[in-house]
Amino acid sequence: MSRYRPPRTAGTALITPEGEARMRAEFHELWHVRRPQVTQSVSEAAAQGDRSENAEYTYGKKMLREIDSRVRFLTKRLEALKVVSEKPSDPNKVYFGAWVTIEYEDGKESRYRIVGPDELDLKLGLISIDSPLARALIGKALDAEVRVQTPTGEQCVYIVAIDYL
Repeated sequence: MSRYRPPRTAGTALITPEGEARMRAEFHELWHVRRPQVTQSVSEAAAQGDRSENAEYTYGKKMLREIDSRVRFLTKRLEALKVVSEKPSDPNKVYFGAWVTIEYEDGKESRYRIVGPDELDLKLGLISIDSPLARALIGKALDAEVRVQTPTGEQCVYIVAIDYL
């Protein structure tokens, strides 16, 4: 069996200003803080002698590869992203960056913000614009009934509120 994994699709190249700031902060942390620390520890481990049996050296080199890989990804991704900071002309419809409160058929309400795939965090209520729910909500107006295809079947949700903060 081969170890080949097809490249993951990057998703929609949109991001909120907050998401871009988080990605730039992660890049800065990795490149200017973590990488110099790991490089220093690898240098110290290499000075101890035999590298083939030196766990600190081996682990440090592995950490450097992981940091460099993430830095490369962030560099390329940040170049490709388009920051969406302006509010839409019609604030009564759902577009990228909107906070949407929806009500399920059982009366339960949930609030989500539609963001780019790099910002996805369900604990904070951030859903990707590429998700089935977000795709169903985009372009819909307040009080609209929206049918969403989920893994458990089709669900009907109602748009209760739309905010652009």
